[in-house]
Amino acid sequence: MKVLLIKDVYKLGRAGEIKRVADGYGRNFLLPQGLAVLATAAALKKVESIKAEAAVQRQTLNKEMGGVAELLAGKVFTFATKAGETGKLYGSITTQMVADAIKAKHGVEVDRHQIEVAPIRTLGEHKAHIRLTVDLVPEVTVIVHREGEKRAVVSEPAAVVVEEPTAVIVEEDAIPVVEEAAAVVEEAPAVVEEAAAEAPAAESSEEPSA
Repeated sequence: MKVLLIKDVYKLGRAGEIKRVADGYGRNFLLPQGLAVLATAAALKKVESIKAEAAVQRQTLNKEMGGVAELLAGKVFTFATKAGETGKLYGSITTQMVADAIKAKHGVEVDRHQIEVAPIRTLGEHKAHIRLTVDLVPEVTVIVHREGEKRAVVSEPAAVVVEEPTAVIVEEDAIPVVEEAAAVVEEAPAVVEEAAAEAPAAESSEEPSA
């Protein structure tokens, strides 16, 4: 069936768009919830007005919920529960439990139907998305660990500071002195050799003592 959305529908479309959906989805959900109407000729004449009105409402809602989206984005919620040896939970972590954790930790009221997450039935880390508006869908992390066990805290890697080599600055006036010193060092072996050569001659010139 073809329907005209009169409200934004997450993952389906925005108000004023025409969509083809399954008959059951349209008749049992979209139409009864007032999210869409049948795409009749009469309804299509209202497309532009529906889009304009929805744009104003969307802008207002995004502005109202922007702070909440920033608050929740990246947050971590931890649950301790019983689980078997394989890590399978004796039950599950429900969207209502996540909503309650959000309310308890941040004081934000979120309907459980706004929380999108795969069924949480195992230990570990899980990602959940909070549908505040069609544009604002912050992601949070749900960590589930076994009761009585401490969850390992993973710290961020420390930044590595690489020190630059210290530059040696030689004043221009010092250059002649440095060059002279280098020349002296180069002449040193010759001086030593000359001294060594003169030493035997000096010894032989001495008269033996009586």
